[in-house]
Amino acid sequence: MRPRQFDLIAFDWDGTLFDSTAIITRAIQAAVADVGGTVPSDQSASYVIGMGLMQALAHAAPDVPQHKYPELGARYRHHYTARQHDISLFEGVLPLLAELKARQHWLTVATGKSRTGLNEVLRTVELQGMFDASRTADETAGKPSPLMLHELMAELGVAPERTLMIGDTTHDLQMALNAGCASVGVSYGAHAPGAFHALKPLHVAHSVKELHAWLSAHA
Repeated sequence: MRPRQFDLIAFDWDGTLFDSTAIITRAIQAAVADVGGTVPSDQSASYVIGMGLMQALAHAAPDVPQHKYPELGARYRHHYTARQHDISLFEGVLPLLAELKARQHWLTVATGKSRTGLNEVLRTVELQGMFDASRTADETAGKPSPLMLHELMAELGVAPERTLMIGDTTHDLQMALNAGCASVGVSYGAHAPGAFHALKPLHVAHSVKELHAWLSAHA
């Protein structure tokens, strides 16, 4: 077995491990419609996935006044919660995580979800023991600030050069770049991969199977 290059592997959640991009996009659009804003296109709504909730909604609905943000957030949560049990891990994610765990990588989550939302979904897919640490957008700075990764590295005692961030958006890859960490992009989530290359990922995987093969060979 080749020497391990990375000790800590941080995963984004939605669109990287969890097949939720379409439902999040629809929930954002429905929430904006509910409060009378201009409904964003699929591209505009999916672009904000990975940001903290209110940052994302403000970006997706610039014509909604600030006093309506609490209602906008509540309507988003209503629409997402109504569909959240229709979504699941991408096929192949569990074997991928199990192999990385067996190789004794620290596995973490760095997500734009809330702490409550992440905890709920971890229970739903029975992954409570898989991750060694996690950070959510409501308990630290949202992406692309490097603070999530800085906190995870500090908690587990891992240097930036031994840390790999994996995500489906430019927000994920920019966060890794800001933190001095390597990154890998996945093209099957929220953002088209054409914008990834300027952010210098080591690889762009087009499926979980391809991501698994790359990590087995290079991580």
